[in-house]
Amino acid sequence: MVGPDRASIKQGQGSNSGQIRRFNERVILAALRRMGRASKADLARIASLTNNAAGVIVQELEKAGLVSVLGKKRNGGPGQPPTMLALNPTGAYAIGIRLDRGTIKTVLVDFTGAALAQYVHTLDLPSPQDTVALLAEDISKLLERLAPDRRNRLVGIGLATPYNLGAWLELLSLPAATFRCWEDFDLGAAISEATGLEVVIENDGAAATIAELFYGQGRRIDDFLYLFVGPAIGGGFVSDGEYYRGSNGNAGDIGMIPVRPSSLPSAPSTDKTWDILLSRASVNSLVRHLRWSGQVITGLDDIEPAASAAPSATAEWIDDCVEALAPATLAACSILDVAAVVLDGDLPPAVLEDLASRLERRMAAEAAESRPPPPLVLGTLGKDAGAIGAATLPLHLNFSPHAAILTRGDARARLNPNGRTEADRSTLGEAING
Repeated sequence: MVGPDRASIKQGQGSNSGQIRRFNERVILAALRRMGRASKADLARIASLTNNAAGVIVQELEKAGLVSVLGKKRNGGPGQPPTMLALNPTGAYAIGIRLDRGTIKTVLVDFTGAALAQYVHTLDLPSPQDTVALLAEDISKLLERLAPDRRNRLVGIGLATPYNLGAWLELLSLPAATFRCWEDFDLGAAISEATGLEVVIENDGAAATIAELFYGQGRRIDDFLYLFVGPAIGGGFVSDGEYYRGSNGNAGDIGMIPVRPSSLPSAPSTDKTWDILLSRASVNSLVRHLRWSGQVITGLDDIEPAASAAPSATAEWIDDCVEALAPATLAACSILDVAAVVLDGDLPPAVLEDLASRLERRMAAEAAESRPPPPLVLGTLGKDAGAIGAATLPLHLNFSPHAAILTRGDARARLNPNGRTEADRSTLGEAING
């Protein structure tokens, strides 16, 4: 967690009882988000409060519509069964956008992170202006799904997108004319202007990692490396139950690890000694090889039938992917010392499972003596990970126990439309990690 703001300390702005109370409220909300359900005693222990103090805070959160009482937990033991609590799904709402080189997905989620409605477009990105118009229309339709008296509970929009949409186009077999125009376009500001809503931006791999942390394997694993095989491969790093962002938001971006060039006949030729992992371990490299084998693929929806129709080509791609991904993952694990590797992606389920199985075996075979690789488990959110993670960002910026509450008394976090200033990065890190 990022420490208190130095300027506030310098000015003598310490914490008062109201600020501490608000911070503790958010500690309890963050605990419920991660645990799913808990008793007042559980929450008191996590927040380091007395049972009475935790009970008073829970009552206030109930009145605010943020916490629901589920009923008594029947465990058959002696004594009064505890009352179980959870986040109230109708307490708040957020919109998440996943925008990458092959997908535009917009989703409306409730306070628990559950998707209520979504719109998906699988296509090469149109122009920035056409994309903003498309997103504005989808967002408008999502807002219509909310009753008028609940629309004021929408806390903002999260946007998950690669930071360098116009980069590595040759390696991903993408047209330069389509993507170069994105390099200097401020998509967050354009969406905010078109919708009148506040937007926060995060790397797409990081957003998917955040979704897995709060709604997937992160509920039982505190330390893991997360890999997401999308149009490119990305990911993130979770340590001690907290997402580690890095100085530029690229921690865990395994796609940049140097690897040997691919030997597949479909791969772009290169005279370099080293390539980068995303050129071999990505949906785009699979699509490229399936097309080379004679399959017609016009969008992501065509991948599954094409992979089924060309099993030998699919197996060739998996072998090439594993050859590059195994040493890259072992290298990352040797540095990060994680308890598990979580693998997810846009791949068809059968292809993802085969990739995971072969990758796990290869890592075990290649691991150094006395350093067995961590177990590899599949992610839980699949194609929805990026959009759900994006929607999680504004929820946490508004309801997580970040340090600004204690030092400045902010009732909510600052949401900057461009989402990229150092101050916003600090607040985002605090909010996510709680």
